[in-house]
Amino acid sequence: MSFDRLIERIERSGNPTVAGLDATIENIPEYIRENSYKQHGETFLGAANAILDFNKGLIDAICDIVPAVKPQCAYYELLGWEGVRVLQETIQYAKSKDMFVITDGKRNDIGTTMVAYAAAHLGFTQLGGTTGEAFGADALTVNGYLGSDGITPLLDICRQHDKGIFVLVKTSNPSSGELQDRVIQGDPVYELMGNMCENWGKDLHGRYGYSPVGAVVGATYPDQLRELREKLPHTFFLVPGYGAQGGKADDVRHAFGKNGIGAIVNNSRGLMYAWKKEGCHEREYAAAARRAAEKMRDDLGGVV
Repeated sequence: MSFDRLIERIERSGNPTVAGLDATIENIPEYIRENSYKQHGETFLGAANAILDFNKGLIDAICDIVPAVKPQCAYYELLGWEGVRVLQETIQYAKSKDMFVITDGKRNDIGTTMVAYAAAHLGFTQLGGTTGEAFGADALTVNGYLGSDGITPLLDICRQHDKGIFVLVKTSNPSSGELQDRVIQGDPVYELMGNMCENWGKDLHGRYGYSPVGAVVGATYPDQLRELREKLPHTFFLVPGYGAQGGKADDVRHAFGKNGIGAIVNNSRGLMYAWKKEGCHEREYAAAARRAAEKMRDDLGGVV
């Protein structure tokens, strides 16, 4: 199963961290931006290629100590078709470095539309008598609030192509409780959604006991994180909210099972822009990201 591969990468690196690749053109080092603009002008092509160069530098610096990356679709779609090209190239580059790739798209639809999303991000597209892989990620974040109609097509892809999904359960944003904490017949909505994740993956457990139906559960809500870990023993967690959003290592400790596995913790800005926090030269951005990744590894290692 897909998350078996992720768990094995985590164990090899000793680091349950996923690096978010969510850069915006104005925040990457000026020298990368200017080099690309000299070649292509201040255009979508120039901006997209600058993002790609930035991503490759980060991946090269951390691929041996961080097991996974998580590009967020919106930051690539912002640059039109050139940005979408860079999303695909970033995914393939990370995979060439033996990294697990989670596409953060939060896709949500039903029927043939969800079949198309599943094929695009995790499967293959039929091209006459041949097939092609559009993006080729290992996992995709999805919104399960349309119910099983929006999840079943993804389960078929998970079975056929060894892929995974992360369903939004208890998200890290401040207003998540407006809906997710509402109580229905005695249970909060986030718990109901978590139980659905367990049920969707009940026949697909891998070697380590986790199904390919994971859950997004924020570090900013440690009590709910602890509760859901106890109630969802076969659901692998993607944990946002560490670092810039306020989540700390002691908060995310509850995401891991008794065996020390069961979750991966996201850090985006803390790694991408580590050189700014350090105050070092922008040309050291990749080395600074590596130092930040090592610090996060050691931080999490103290509680896992």
